[in-house]
Order: sequence, then structure tokens, then C-alpha cells
Amino acid sequence: MTDGELGVCDRVLEIVASRAEAQVRVATGRRSLTRFANSLIHQNVAEEKCSVSLTLVTGGRLARATTNRVDDDGLRVLVERALEAARLRPPDPEWAGLAPPAPVQPVDHYDRATDEASPRQRAEVVEAFLDAGSPDRMAGAGFCQTTSEVVGFANSDGQRLSGRSTQATIDGILRHSGADGSGSQTAVDLASLDGAKAGAGAAARARLGADAIDLAPGRYEVVLQPTCVADICEFLAGFGFNAKMHADGRSFVHVGEAQLDPAVSIWDDATDHRAVGVGFDAEGTPKRRVALVDAGVSVGLVHDRRTAARAGTVSTGHAIGGGERFGAYPTNVFLGAAGDARSGGAPVSGGSLDEVVGAVTRGLLVTDFWYTRILDPKTQVVTGLTRNGLFLVEDGQVSQGVRNLRFTQSYAGALALGQVKAIAPDARLVNSSAYVPSLHLSSWNFTGGARG
Repeated sequence: MTDGELGVCDRVLEIVASRAEAQVRVATGRRSLTRFANSLIHQNVAEEKCSVSLTLVTGGRLARATTNRVDDDGLRVLVERALEAARLRPPDPEWAGLAPPAPVQPVDHYDRATDEASPRQRAEVVEAFLDAGSPDRMAGAGFCQTTSEVVGFANSDGQRLSGRSTQATIDGILRHSGADGSGSQTAVDLASLDGAKAGAGAAARARLGADAIDLAPGRYEVVLQPTCVADICEFLAGFGFNAKMHADGRSFVHVGEAQLDPAVSIWDDATDHRAVGVGFDAEGTPKRRVALVDAGVSVGLVHDRRTAARAGTVSTGHAIGGGERFGAYPTNVFLGAAGDARSGGAPVSGGSLDEVVGAVTRGLLVTDFWYTRILDPKTQVVTGLTRNGLFLVEDGQVSQGVRNLRFTQSYAGALALGQVKAIAPDARLVNSSAYVPSLHLSSWNFTGGARG
């Protein structure tokens, strides 16, 4: 690309000219992946991406088109396709117009070394992960991935923005005597990944999981580790604090009411140095910090331009592609102790994770959730399975591995008044979308074994 992402945006807008309102998003980058199985690297793949996405509105009729061509002919075809599609569509009564010119806060979740990382550098992280299981001859499988993205955005009302980001992840399992233990880390930069630490956690869980027992379904006190808490936050944020869901009557949220335990605050903040991604949304609105729950009280929703116009407010910078169907979506969620959302401090409360587990008389330590599906957005009832490490805790000590269980549980109910017993000081980035700690909860509803 010779003229950069913003240059391509400008060329598209020149072709559209006065025929329509238009916004253009150009994203380029690379994704590189090192896979391993049976403790051997078996695949290195890399792909370069280039995407030009055009949204235009003419006569109130909206259409979108996408291409990976940036030559003049390719861009002209893109524009003509979008214009023709718009002519065939009915008027969109909820079109809220283009984002006005506005500056974006300084956000640069980018690391050049990660952008340019080699297979050898990723292999070193994998090697450290696998070495953690080598004393017990554990077999390992998983991947180490690095990604980068540069985004340009421009619209016909004069908004012009650019941003860049990188991300690195190690995610794998180690197997011991038929038991799997998982370990993962995600960061803006590859150098921050500690493959040995991720592997040591996976190896410890695999050892503890050997000779796992069956446990009867029922309600158990639980300590949920960050991968589980991230899943909770993604459902709460996406189906609860989504302004479209709320306006449509499908959200559990009642703004201004104390709905969660007063120990908990939840917020979304792409500008935090611990987050990933760029500083503006799919509509070109700058992202900003948005409080969702403050000391248990639901205090806010996330908006795109459509829901903001409907509610008589302004966009919070949470539009996603195709969001007219689903609504705005928080992509940088933090959960922490009450007060953290205001102070900006790390989400920490109580003692170490070992001390949190030590407070459990009889319950379960849960490493990960898998195949979770929401049954009722209004009540936040979700069903899913445990995975890669479920352990019985007795008298404050992990005593036995437990075979995977199915659960059916209201995520909002699990965090309700009196349900949060402690927040551990082990917050970390999970799946690039949530920075969260382990939680000690009073009750979790396990409904059966993994097969039922």
C-alpha cells in the first residue's frame, strides 16, 4: 500500500464525492501463528490482511461493501457496488448520521518487535511452555500467536483517525495421566509473555487433575479463575450493558439500581494501558472510559450512534461492524473491587489467590469454562461446561481433581448482593477483551456431568 490507510480512505471518499454520505475503514496487518501438538511444533503460518470497508447512505438508504483491493479500479468497483446495493434497499429510519470530527485520546497499544516477530521468537515461548511439563514427560498442544493491525478511518463529514495495535498470545495444555491442564497469557507485546509461567500453571493443574473423581451435581461454593470471570463479563457486557438490548427490553440491567454485590465494579476502557486495540470504534467515534457498575450499582450502558440518538444521548464509542442488528459492544472490560473504576487502580481486593482458596471450607476451584451459551439474556442464565482443570477444595486445600461438570447459572445472580466473598489480586488480560481477577463466589449451580 503506497499511500497508507488514510490515503486509501481519502481516495474512496473522492470517488463517492457528493453522491452519498460515506465512511471508510481501512485495516491492514498480519497474523502469524505457531502451532504445536505432541510437544512438537508442526506448523508456522502467516497471513497479511488488507480490508477496505465502505458504508454509505443515499436518500436514507444504507449499504455496505468490502474489498481487499486498493487499486483505483478496485476502489471504483467497491463504490459502485455499494451505491447499487443502496438503491435496492428501503430507507433506514434509524440512521443517525456520520460521526462528527473529534480527536481521539492518545492510545497506542502497539509494539514493533511483536509486529515483526519471527517464528523463532514464538518458538522460544512455546519451548518455555513445554519445558514446564518435561520432568513428567507431559505432552503439550496449543499455539503462540502474534497479530498486528493498522487502521485508518475517514468520513465525508471530515472525521479522520488512525490507530495501530499488536497482540501476542500463548495458549496451550499439558497432559498428565489423562488429565489436561491449561495455561494462557495475552499481552500487547510478545516480550511480556512468560511461557514458563503459563506452562508451570498448566503442568500443576494437570498433575492435580490426575485420578479425577465424579462429583454429584448441586450448588457449590467456587473460586473462578480469570478465564471464567472473563466469560461472565463478556455475557454481562454484551447482553446486559448493551444499550440496544436494554432499549428492546432484553437486558437484565436497571440503571440506578443495586443489582450486583457492592464489592464489584465493572467498567470499559480502551484507553487503559492494560487494554488492547485502537482508540476509536467502527463509526469513527473516539473510545472513552465508561462506568457500567459502581460498587454494585448499575450506572451506565454502552452506545453506538443509533442507540445514542434513540436515547437522546451521545455515543460512547462502542459501535461494531453490523451493529444495527446487535447493538454496541464493550471490548475492553475491567472488573475490580469497588472504587477501582474511579481510581484507575488494579482490580485487587483481599489476599493472594492461595489465601482466597484457603477460605473455602468445601467447594470447587474452576480453571476454565467452555462452550457457554446464553439461555435467557433477561436473567443472564448461561449453560456451559468446565474444562482443563476442575478441583475439589476441602478445608482450604485443593484435595482432588474432579471430572468436568455442566452448569446452568445466572451470571448476574452469581455476582448478586452477598454472593461475592473475595476478589483475588491476580487480574490479567484474557482473550483481549477483559482484564479480570479470580473471584470467590458463594454459590454456583452445577447441573450434571459433561455428558448431560
